[in-house]
Amino acid sequence: MSAAFFTFSKKQMLALTWWCPGSAHSGRDGVICDGAVRSGKTLCMAISFVAWAFYAFDGGSFALCGKTIASLRRNLTVPILPVLKQLGFEYTEKRSENLIVISREGRTNRFYLFGGKDEGSAALIQGMTLGGVLLDEAALMPRSFVEQALARCSREGSKLFFNCNPETPMHWFYEEWIKKAKEKNCLYIHFTMRDNPSLNENIIARYEKLYSGAFYDRFVLGKWTATEGCVYPMFNSQMHVREPPPYRAERYVISCDYGTVNPSSFGLWGNYSGCWHRIAEYYYDSRLEGEQKTDDEYSRALEALAADYPVEAVVVDPSAASFITCLHRGGKFKVIPAKNEVLDGIRLVSCALKDGRLLISPECKDTIREFALYRWEENTGKDSPRKENDHAMDDIRYLFSTLEGEADPGFCVMAAPRR
Repeated sequence: MSAAFFTFSKKQMLALTWWCPGSAHSGRDGVICDGAVRSGKTLCMAISFVAWAFYAFDGGSFALCGKTIASLRRNLTVPILPVLKQLGFEYTEKRSENLIVISREGRTNRFYLFGGKDEGSAALIQGMTLGGVLLDEAALMPRSFVEQALARCSREGSKLFFNCNPETPMHWFYEEWIKKAKEKNCLYIHFTMRDNPSLNENIIARYEKLYSGAFYDRFVLGKWTATEGCVYPMFNSQMHVREPPPYRAERYVISCDYGTVNPSSFGLWGNYSGCWHRIAEYYYDSRLEGEQKTDDEYSRALEALAADYPVEAVVVDPSAASFITCLHRGGKFKVIPAKNEVLDGIRLVSCALKDGRLLISPECKDTIREFALYRWEENTGKDSPRKENDHAMDDIRYLFSTLEGEADPGFCVMAAPRR
């Protein structure tokens, strides 16, 4: 993470200063920033939140909330703390307590970190009395957690800060907060990439090429758009189906989606200069074949797929506990339980298809078939693919989520006075 110094755009300045005395919006109870990725909204909001807290309170408690504490640190606290230091703040981070104590000019406030990943997370924040809350990735958190966090802001003068990228237009946050921002006395600021003056045209063009379909509408255009149709509309058999190179790959990995009643799909992958090529696959549908297989039989099938390739690891469906145990017992492969964030995985696979880093050998016929049939559920109000024709799709997602799932750390865009 590096800090660069640029002039702020009008929307970034508004996110930074809306609460200041004399602002036309200082009487608002909160601010909602949504829109495109890399638009500078997150860092501007974080700086604004801390600056407002020190203007309004001394000795107060505040909450910084993300989907998980790990993502909150990655997206917000790691980039903002060096910036705050440049602005004259001092801080002590107590990681075991998920607490950051920040001081400036004789004032000290406490900022607690919370992860809102599921319905049970609401209990973590109960009982606190807060001067304000910042909800990063608010649309990815369960409603119960968001509402519990807001209920904790009971001190006079408390304010609410929301930040998110768009999701489906039927999402509860869009319905209850984006569309009702005026009713809830919140300032709504919509960002696009053009609102970040640090992004040049080449960087914007690169992001425009990364996404397609609903993800393009959301992350590039900043629209609340529904997913529909094919999950991977960018898949093209003429572009993505090729024979593997005749030379040895730099890495070999197997990815597994395990099923007993449902099909099992294993893919053998070679990595050639950063491109993952599905060299061969094993696909078994017990319903079609009329016979279920045991873990030991699947383990032998995996060994046959690996053949004489130096497979460095097997990435396995994390719910396949008995199969993972069987592979551990066999001792022939390093076994990695896969990361299973469905939408994050689909985005990673989409990007790999878009920029040519995912190729399929012609003999992987079940994978090619599923790419053509894998579709989104319709009219559910949630982004979820149909639970059919998804077994090779799942094992591919496991590979990319687990081995290439580290988030781009991005960069900070801000201005600070020279000392």
